[in-house]
Amino acid sequence: MHAPSAHKASPPLDLSHHFSRTSKARKESSVKDFYKYFAIPGIANLAGGLPNASLFPYDTLEASVALPERFKPTPNRPGGSSGSIPQGTSATSVAEEDPSPARLLVPKFSGTSNRLREIDLKTALQYGTAQGYPPLYTFLRQFARENMHPNIPYENGPEIVLTCGSTDGFNKSIETLCNEWSAERQPLCEREGLLVEEFCYMNAVQCASPRGLHIVPIGMDDEGMRAFGPGGLLDVLSNWDKSKGKQPHLMYTVTIGQNPTSCTLSLQRRKELYKICQTFDIIIVEDDPYWYLQFPSVIGPDIAQRYFPEPLLDTAKTGRSSGFDFLDSLVPSYLSIDDDGRVVRLDTFSKTIAPGCRLGWITAQPALIDRILRITEVSTQQPSGFVQSIVAEHLIGPYDLHDGGRGGGKDGKGWAVEGWVRWLAGLRGTYERRMKKMCGILEGGKYVLESTEFCSKGNTTTESWNIINKVQMYSFIWPRGGMFVWVKINLSTHPLYAKIEPTKLSHALWLHLTTKPHLVLVAPGTLFSATLEIAERRGFEFYRLCFAAVEDDEVESASRRFVEGINSFWAKDDLDEMKKVLG
Repeated sequence: MHAPSAHKASPPLDLSHHFSRTSKARKESSVKDFYKYFAIPGIANLAGGLPNASLFPYDTLEASVALPERFKPTPNRPGGSSGSIPQGTSATSVAEEDPSPARLLVPKFSGTSNRLREIDLKTALQYGTAQGYPPLYTFLRQFARENMHPNIPYENGPEIVLTCGSTDGFNKSIETLCNEWSAERQPLCEREGLLVEEFCYMNAVQCASPRGLHIVPIGMDDEGMRAFGPGGLLDVLSNWDKSKGKQPHLMYTVTIGQNPTSCTLSLQRRKELYKICQTFDIIIVEDDPYWYLQFPSVIGPDIAQRYFPEPLLDTAKTGRSSGFDFLDSLVPSYLSIDDDGRVVRLDTFSKTIAPGCRLGWITAQPALIDRILRITEVSTQQPSGFVQSIVAEHLIGPYDLHDGGRGGGKDGKGWAVEGWVRWLAGLRGTYERRMKKMCGILEGGKYVLESTEFCSKGNTTTESWNIINKVQMYSFIWPRGGMFVWVKINLSTHPLYAKIEPTKLSHALWLHLTTKPHLVLVAPGTLFSATLEIAERRGFEFYRLCFAAVEDDEVESASRRFVEGINSFWAKDDLDEMKKVLG
């Protein structure tokens, strides 16, 4: 069932005018016509080119897996008490319920004839449908429609297709919606563009640029992409310079815990940006790997005391519930306001299971998914059968006790939606505690005291005194989601700022942090600057710190070494010594 509404839902818009020439030319796979005949009982299949499953060298896939309750959650709302952690508890403490693992097993033959519950190596390692492994596709489709996005406004709701991760999903989205352009073969007026945040995930830029797309940066604030003001979305589109090519019709955005800035868009900001996209007929590609990692503890008194503006992380107050308080507490996707069907959402298991899974899915209106399916049929075909089967068995579990398989639950059943949501809540709790640990240390170390001596000579005596100045070396906003802290280095307060180019001073600091005793590697903001102009103008002022990758006990020590490294760098006032650092 799709979300009820006060008025009859309308079908999504026909956006086929945005399909690329290649995408329009793609036809449905002719082999697909045969699939319905494969299921006829007793039929001898001499038509397909399928190897015999009994000759696959794998008899089972087995693993020891965590139970959903392994990690403690944090409260779903500011000031909440459910799942709170005692002071000093490790960020990776296991939950009290049951930290022991379960034994997962995918059999070679499941013995069930229900294709939507048939999880075994016979089917998973065989050629399959481009939409995804049927049991896992069915589970994720229902989860996307009923739990993640229960209030999508257009008629009959969205469709999904499985991908080999978000990068694969974005690549297919670009191929579906954009034509390649070459200066040697086509006039500039035919060049298409891609709207992105001014600091963005560079894989998207590196995917789009070789296709000839013009990268068009949009200004940001502490919440993320700006709708209004100079450099905002409305300003860029309203004053589009046609000498740069066609006005862009595609926008790529990461809206929760944005990479690299950790910004999180409120529902109100989404509505403002979406309305502009409606006006200018823009398709939104929403890449949301950090959606579950929203941190409510940064909202409220603890942030207000630091004089930061309280964010508008409003969630949908009306409409149908997801069935889970954790999911209901999250800022909803662009899909929740997608009246037109112009949102293509990318999801991934990279941050919730493991990056090496190379497994994710796209959610969008059916006509867009159909075009992406045509690409999948002749490219990746489907994600790895090994990965799909083990994730399916983990979440769904065996059809019955005689199936031969074992799911990820303690009793041999699958986690089901309830277990999956509990796992996501536990992951959020773990990362939220890490974030607070890092930010607490950064907060306490961003100032250095400078002493300036003054002298006054009298007729017979000389008096001297010191004035202590509090100098801010860096600033940052506590992340409201994601895995990163985006630190702005206040280079203008360094003693050598007037004597060394800011770009070189920033690079010298980066090098200084990598040396003993600091030994901290951070990502310079130039790596995430959407264009070279942004990198040269202000990208060098920023560093991205990730609190996710290192072990829990190292979050604290590495954060302290970062602060100590900046402090010791601010003590360098010898120009010749700084030149030696730069080499």
